[in-house]
Amino acid sequence: MRHGSGDSEKPEDDADGLFSMGDLAAAAAPTEGTDGRRFHDGPQARRLLDVKEIHAEPAAADSLRGRQIIARFPEARLVETASHWRIPHLHGNEGNVERWVRVKREALVLGERKSFGIRPNGRSADWIAPGLSNGCAMACAYCYVPRRKGFANPITVFTNVERVLSGLGRHIAGLGRKEEPNQCDEHAWVYDIGENGDCSVDDLISDNTADLIRAFRRWPTAKASFATKFVNPDLLRLDPQGRTRIRFSVMPPDDSRLLDIRTSPVMDRIAAAADFLDAGYEVHFNLSPVVIRPGWEEAWGDLLRAMDDVLPRRVKEQAAAEIILMTHNQDLHQVNLGWHPRAEGVLWRPDIQQPKRSENGSWNVRYRNATKAQAVDALSRLIEDRAPWMRVRYAF
Repeated sequence: MRHGSGDSEKPEDDADGLFSMGDLAAAAAPTEGTDGRRFHDGPQARRLLDVKEIHAEPAAADSLRGRQIIARFPEARLVETASHWRIPHLHGNEGNVERWVRVKREALVLGERKSFGIRPNGRSADWIAPGLSNGCAMACAYCYVPRRKGFANPITVFTNVERVLSGLGRHIAGLGRKEEPNQCDEHAWVYDIGENGDCSVDDLISDNTADLIRAFRRWPTAKASFATKFVNPDLLRLDPQGRTRIRFSVMPPDDSRLLDIRTSPVMDRIAAAADFLDAGYEVHFNLSPVVIRPGWEEAWGDLLRAMDDVLPRRVKEQAAAEIILMTHNQDLHQVNLGWHPRAEGVLWRPDIQQPKRSENGSWNVRYRNATKAQAVDALSRLIEDRAPWMRVRYAF
């Protein structure tokens, strides 16, 4: 399997759902390949994450998971912080725009998750699980997470893993079996476990992703799901037994080289699909985001043809996809102008965009209704022509 370089940087079941710390300690034992080395110890991972500062809440630093993470980066300077949300020289510091990528590579934040609500979704998943991270070491120019964090978006890892797993277990037990199939899944309740981060990248830091995947093996009525733009072969060792759905996000390679900063190349993500299926994952695709720019239809047609050529039949027979058109934001537009203005040439299109209030109450911009409808129709026709095996679960 080919691996992304991680360096495409351009501009700077328990019945009651309870998990003990002993369970997590046992699960944290390292898994080794035949050469005794994990991908997260190699040069590609280090180019993505070269942690020099760890900002940690005291309770997070003292926890089992926190101690494991601190030991993983022994050269990093440990800095105590009262709150993972309030780190003055990171959050709200406009000067960090010029260090946008460097902060992602060199800074890591440890905190304890304070809220454990599980929200209904109905699109990519039935439910949105409380995530074990927010932020990302990658730097996609359209990412919505930085809008909340203010001029810096390094990974924040939540260390109170057992609280999240226990809450999920109780929620799943309370639902019982899924009686009616829906677009999320015919049989299982699907939980998105990576709404505000990338679980494949998180696995380079800690066993949080591994703990979630192992937990869902215990819950026969539920399934984990996460989207990713990073090929992490360490995840192939986790034996998900069909209880985790990985959704590889893809877009035309030229768009990705401009917008998907520090991610695995698109064709590497596609090439990895069969390996992940064979390792026990359900493998879907996110056609995301669809960016409307001159020549976009031809580019997507070429990508779909390439997917049809590369993917083996066993992947196609179980694959489904989501179509997600690009959403942008005025504040993020201003941030991008400070570190990657070329991206805004295709992302910021007032001539075809309109304001839209998001679910959390903030104002974003999306393609105008007629423009969006035409784009969805055009892409649907391309799928029918170039990749008719691809079942589209929804378009958003």
